[in-house]
Amino acid sequence: MASLKAFALNCSLKASSNEESSSTEKLVSDLFKAFEKVGVSCEVERALDHDIKPGVESDMGEGDQWPPLRQKILDADIFVLAMPIWLGQPSSVAKRVMERMDAFLEETDDRGRMPAAGKVAVVAVVGNEDGAHHVHADVGFTIPANAGAYWVGEAMGSKEYKEFKSPPEKVQQTIDMLVSNAAHLAKILKNAGYPGVDS
Repeated sequence: MASLKAFALNCSLKASSNEESSSTEKLVSDLFKAFEKVGVSCEVERALDHDIKPGVESDMGEGDQWPPLRQKILDADIFVLAMPIWLGQPSSVAKRVMERMDAFLEETDDRGRMPAAGKVAVVAVVGNEDGAHHVHADVGFTIPANAGAYWVGEAMGSKEYKEFKSPPEKVQQTIDMLVSNAAHLAKILKNAGYPGVDS
């Protein structure tokens, strides 16, 4: 059987050129360490490094850098949407990405399957407040059990996830469960995808 590939889109509000480190980046790194232990190859892109035009189409025309990112999402077996939360909401960058994936709803094949059918998606969230469970949308991905890994600090606290040298025990347990379930489900779907329906 072919090996599995994970692609993460880091929706931090910091571009990779920013000198300040990102807690979202650290959580993705911790997820990837766990994925690599179970034989999943990994790639990450920082959304802010690309000009993702506003809209709900797969290609918004001249200068839109979403199409290559969209293709990386669809080429992967596991998609990781990684983001910080602000005021209990996904980052504005993550919302832009989710809006662009809305196009999947209209792009079904001749058997009614959206482009993400047979792909697994998980969410990685960091922040200092509640809202970690309010950050995913259904655009055709299959969501495994325990599909969210997150760290939210103490209310009004000042510690950020990136300050941990290694994940806190409960976060690591959540990462390991997410990775185990996502890789298991992706293997099943890679070998036997959804059949769709006759038109």
